[in-house]
Amino acid sequence: MASSSPRQLFLLADHLKLSLLERQRAQSLSLPASQQDSHIQRSLSSLEEGIEALDIRSSTEDPNPDLDKLRKQYHDLYAQFHGSAPPSAETATPNDARLSGDFAAAQSRPSPAAKARSKNVRFQQDSEPYRDDPQEAANRAALFDSGSGGGYRDQPEGPPDQSHLDNQQIHAFHKQVLRDQDEQLDALGASIGRQRILGNEMNRELVDQIDMIDDVEAGVDRHMSTLDRARNRLGHVARKSKDNWSWVTIGILIVVLVLLIIVLK
Repeated sequence: MASSSPRQLFLLADHLKLSLLERQRAQSLSLPASQQDSHIQRSLSSLEEGIEALDIRSSTEDPNPDLDKLRKQYHDLYAQFHGSAPPSAETATPNDARLSGDFAAAQSRPSPAAKARSKNVRFQQDSEPYRDDPQEAANRAALFDSGSGGGYRDQPEGPPDQSHLDNQQIHAFHKQVLRDQDEQLDALGASIGRQRILGNEMNRELVDQIDMIDDVEAGVDRHMSTLDRARNRLGHVARKSKDNWSWVTIGILIVVLVLLIIVLK
């Protein structure tokens, strides 16, 4: 990393703080935050190299009073990124007061009303295509541009030199990150809405199936009642037939007895 002044290192620390706040915001909104991890790791490496270079200069020149503060901020940011320490008040506070608005935006959570308003605005502006502000586009291009002039690569040869960043470029970059997170949140909300509609349709289908099952069960109950009545009638007829058969048998025996008496006389 090129030689950096304490002011540039404090700006880089603010850039890291904002990146970690946006990463925490994305995680709280169930948005993918891993895409920022490689960028944060390279920024941490740049900050560490800048502090080491400043330490070497301080050992040969006058001691720098900002060195201890930079070291502490680096250790806090490193611990927060790797999950070994929770976010602290210092990592949520900018070194440059002009970035206070960006820090507040990174720690905000969009309300349902704000989401609805943003959707309405997008629907009203469908006829006019969106264009980035030229100044913001130039700032983002300068921010992502590496020392060799190339764009971002998955496996860069080394950490990019970020010592040239100013607060305007940091503001433009993190404003775009927050905008991307809001768009991802809107897409997630639309997906949840579609799943809710599908769930309601499935619920209606289940209700219809339950109604059909209830109708079948009622029909089975009616048939069972009919069968029970038929069985009772059949049993009654069988008992009457049994009683009638006994009387027929007695009558036949009486007739046979009378015939025997007549024959014997």
